[in-house]
Amino acid sequence: MPATFRRPLTAAIATMMCLSPATTASAASVDRQKVLLIVEENRSYPDIIGNADAPYLNTVARTYGTATAMTANYPVGCPSLAAYILITSGSTAGICDDAGPDHHRISGPNIFSQLDAAHRRWRNYAEDLPGPCARKNDRKGIFLVRHTAVPYYVSESRACAIGQVDLHRLSRDLTSGTLPDYSLVIPNSCHDMHGAAACTSGGVTAGDTWLRHWLPRILNGADYRAGRLVIIVTWDEGSATDNHIPTLVISPHTHQVTSNHPHDHCSTLLTIEELLRLAPLGCARTTASMVSDFHL
Repeated sequence: MPATFRRPLTAAIATMMCLSPATTASAASVDRQKVLLIVEENRSYPDIIGNADAPYLNTVARTYGTATAMTANYPVGCPSLAAYILITSGSTAGICDDAGPDHHRISGPNIFSQLDAAHRRWRNYAEDLPGPCARKNDRKGIFLVRHTAVPYYVSESRACAIGQVDLHRLSRDLTSGTLPDYSLVIPNSCHDMHGAAACTSGGVTAGDTWLRHWLPRILNGADYRAGRLVIIVTWDEGSATDNHIPTLVISPHTHQVTSNHPHDHCSTLLTIEELLRLAPLGCARTTASMVSDFHL
């Protein structure tokens, strides 16, 4: 089924919804594209799209772009870690548990090592990061290392201490227009829609509220307003029986787009690598890109 496209909202309507109006820069005029990926947790497509508990995200989906046939594309029943490794390397590395980096030392190529080799910048912005390149969860289970991917890669053992930072740094980089080429933004377990026992609130509503706080700041940042930033919001997995997940695509050139084409985490990786002009890794070599569907 082909992707469907609708007419864009006016800038005035977008502003009323606390969303940034589209910039006037064309894709061809951007010297270096940047990508910011936000990963939420454990919600299937109908948990978000059409759910009254996620009013902000549904507004974003209608205003920009949504992939309606996105799957996590790894075995149902395998927990979170496999998704983060898949979406950053093109393979799960055979992982089907949530053990820490000391148990899983992954030596294969990944998007971080690709950027390192190209002398380009990346950052993993992790909410409530307890210390540089943390390799364990914090005591309350608010920060979860399995959601960050970077410490698992042997190639990043040194770069991780510099490239993994807290969200306070994200605020500064947004204001100054100095986001790296690739940003991986990870909310803590109170804001990732999965929830933790130590959280006073959680679930879909808490995640929607967190994104309502951060996304307008990203959209009003210098990189997005200059037309050089694409934002993808996705989920690691769906339910225990269904890995059909929501995925939103936001760019200055994506206006009320719905793509019905089959996509998965491999597609997300390929799309990011195409935008950053990197060679596709692993499963990204044989999947479908989202670039044309969402006018990126």
